[in-house]
Amino acid sequence: MSDNKPVILICNDDGIFSPGIRALAEVADEFGEVHIIAPDRQQSAVGHAVTVSTPLRSRSFQIDGRFSGQAVTGTPADSIKLAHDQLMKRKPDLVVSGINHGSNAGVNILYSGTVSAATEGTILGYPSIAVSCTDFDEDADLSGSKEAARKVIRYVLNQGLPKGVTLNLNVPAGELKGIKWARQADSRYVEEFEGRVDPNNRSYYWLTGRLELLDEGDDLDINVLKKGYASLTPIQYDMTAYSLLKDVEDVEL
Repeated sequence: MSDNKPVILICNDDGIFSPGIRALAEVADEFGEVHIIAPDRQQSAVGHAVTVSTPLRSRSFQIDGRFSGQAVTGTPADSIKLAHDQLMKRKPDLVVSGINHGSNAGVNILYSGTVSAATEGTILGYPSIAVSCTDFDEDADLSGSKEAARKVIRYVLNQGLPKGVTLNLNVPAGELKGIKWARQADSRYVEEFEGRVDPNNRSYYWLTGRLELLDEGDDLDINVLKKGYASLTPIQYDMTAYSLLKDVEDVEL
């Protein structure tokens, strides 16, 4: 944390004009100088995609005459990369991504653009947090999410984070019951594609499905949320399977 007022970079995957990003900016404003740099449109479930085949563009904007920032034509990860390299004169002391509308617990971590924006911040060397409300409704009560984000932002600004670690915070809608440390639940989507035919007699498909829990334990992020608490999970982008690597270290192929 710098000697001056900390600079806090805000991003998300729901788009720069989403209610969640406004709510998060209001909380971050209590701690430092807020810069909002985020996609100019909905980018949910793009994961850690980056744009390589077309140029990125950004435009300045103001929200409610209070917050300034840049709307980026690319993905959440693009937004953090561009903020780091081009758009910010002073580098951030903290990156916070959210408030996402919809849970990013369990396997959703892999698909989430909101989590990936925070992970990109971690890759670039900034303490980073992802914040999500479990309610998909844009009119969801974000009061608990704001309170939880406030607590976690304060913790990270005071304590920092280990190298390579991002905090993934998920919060039920409404009043905050409390925050519990949790591990990512082993889960997957049982998916189906519903086939339809358009007026030109061409086939198209809608993805449907449900989340299946493959794990047990009171400390799972999904189970913590089911009990009404916010879950806080330390995650990392190092995907090495260290247990297997140790088992095969003497194996010749």
